[in-house]
Amino acid sequence: MTEYLTVDGGTLAYEVAGSGPLIVLAHGMGDSREAYRAVIPRLVAAGYRVAAVDLRGCGESSVDWPAWSRTDIAGDLLAVIRHLGGPAVLVGHSVSGGAATIAAAQEPSLVTAVVEIAPFTRKQSMRLGDLRVTRFRQGMLRLLGTALFGSVPMWRGYLDVAYPGAKPAHWDERLDLIERRLREPGRMKAMQGMGKSAPTDAGAQLGNVRCPVLVLEGTLDPDWADPHAEGTAIVGDLPAGLGHLEMIEGAGHYPHDQFPDEVVARVLAFLGAEVAGA
Repeated sequence: MTEYLTVDGGTLAYEVAGSGPLIVLAHGMGDSREAYRAVIPRLVAAGYRVAAVDLRGCGESSVDWPAWSRTDIAGDLLAVIRHLGGPAVLVGHSVSGGAATIAAAQEPSLVTAVVEIAPFTRKQSMRLGDLRVTRFRQGMLRLLGTALFGSVPMWRGYLDVAYPGAKPAHWDERLDLIERRLREPGRMKAMQGMGKSAPTDAGAQLGNVRCPVLVLEGTLDPDWADPHAEGTAIVGDLPAGLGHLEMIEGAGHYPHDQFPDEVVARVLAFLGAEVAGA
């Protein structure tokens, strides 16, 4: 059942399932909490209370927000954790991976651990040689087209590249939902706003994180020419011993949707080993 929380003049939509320690799931830009549809029941079965949130401007959340930065999103996620009676493990994908970093640094008492999936946390740079990587070049062109022209077809084209290999069983349904949502008034503007927000606010907070962090990267993620190098750099900017990188073989930018069993297994192992020993 969808519930709503008023934050910063807007309304966030979320749903909660299960009982036990709290895990909050946050999706990437242009998406909704539906991105975690395969992950939620697995985490609930493992004994967690799982809250999946629609980011500001996305899903069933309202569209009229003053800003779209990772810091703003972090504030929203912290508000949800407070409302639900945290602390919580915070899972963020892509843009909200950076937001999860900020939330953990700002309110360490509310965030016990962070999982960053294909996160945009650090300031990005591109080398000329990166364009020789076909998947990176294809993904970048489609992302730029979406950002510049607000093109839903370009975004669908990007998603095709971002899900390399076999698509999930619910692929057509997922694409149709994403397209319908992005054609609603204000939704594409929200995605463009998030895409234009610089990740420097998140990168600057990496050194201030005090909880364990798991970074998950797909080996075929088109958003980076070298996803392993990006994940390694994030771990390297965290305080020594806090970060751990895991690669999901064959996954693109959405490993939690492509390979939910592998992602949940890595998350549960991380929570059992790293958090229990923290």
